Amino acid sequence: MTSLPQKMPDKMPERMSGVILKGHGDLDQLEYRNDLALPDMGHHDVLIKVEAAGVNNTDINTRTAWYSKGDGDSDDASWSGQALQFPRIQGADVCGTIVAVGDSVEKDRIGQRVLIEPCIREAQGKTLETPWYFGSECNGGFAEYAVVSNRHAYKVTSTLKSHELASFPCSYSTAENMLTRARVQPYDRVLITGASGGVGSAAIQLAKARGASVIAITSPSKADEILEIGADQVLGRNVNYADALGANSVDVVIDLVAGDAFPSLLDVMKSGGRYAVAGAIGGPLVELDVRTLYLKDLSFFGCTVLEPKVFGNLVKLIEENKIKPLVAETYPLSEIATAQTSFEQKKHIGKIVLTVNADAKIAQ
Repeated sequence: MTSLPQKMPDKMPERMSGVILKGHGDLDQLEYRNDLALPDMGHHDVLIKVEAAGVNNTDINTRTAWYSKGDGDSDDASWSGQALQFPRIQGADVCGTIVAVGDSVEKDRIGQRVLIEPCIREAQGKTLETPWYFGSECNGGFAEYAVVSNRHAYKVTSTLKSHELASFPCSYSTAENMLTRARVQPYDRVLITGASGGVGSAAIQLAKARGASVIAITSPSKADEILEIGADQVLGRNVNYADALGANSVDVVIDLVAGDAFPSLLDVMKSGGRYAVAGAIGGPLVELDVRTLYLKDLSFFGCTVLEPKVFGNLVKLIEENKIKPLVAETYPLSEIATAQTSFEQKKHIGKIVLTVNADAKIAQ
């Protein structure tokens, strides 16, 4: 541990279990170990005993160097476009309990149950020029303990279990950020692609909480479950959207897919419509007729860095029970390869979560 002054419990282990990413590549680049050093903690940091951590597209995209725009070049294969430093502990979706704090942090934070905001604006006591992603530019939550700046550890009061709470941070904050950037209002008609995934299913709930009408795009086999989540209408992925909905009939598109369907998404948008994107599971290269963009006065929003109030608003919605967790499967951390394999098969709805410490509790 660091020699910086800090408020620590009397007994802390010298080593911890966790999963390291050794380099870009296949699942063999993930290694579960029991001899990792506890993370160093600075003056403005908190040490969190991780109870559960969710699996995300970002984990797989980072491991496989999907973010790189070069041919076989991994120098830009990270969330920030910078070369990743290995070994790296991934994991952005974290629920846990604060067990120690730096000497500039209030001692009464110890014992608080928290969710970590995955979009990191402060590290080592300094504001970052370019925000990091937890588990990408810094070590994350696929381990027994994690360190983060005090400002990014949000106290949460809830009777939900830890693996349920761990389903919220990344997917729901991404979805809420997209809705915020696209200025979704009551009575807006919102089209959501990739609706069965973690972000898509979160966006359904969050859009309905804003009073919007939701059209969800997913496979027909998942339609009934998507309707139960709150969608008003479900369309299959291969449907002609203009034929099914009518041209110029949608106020907002929340897109997580991109790919070949991109032009049809713009066809169904009204004049002055808003398009927000935070994923490209259908393919990152799309065909855009620029005339459609400017003649319809469309607004496009690329959504990565969270707006400042998004995560706090999300925690409030959780505490008010206005949104619910959607956990499809759970695995122990040591079975991360199995969990990621299941994740990539895309047969689930909601989130796949890794449980970390066996004594994960329900807060009272």
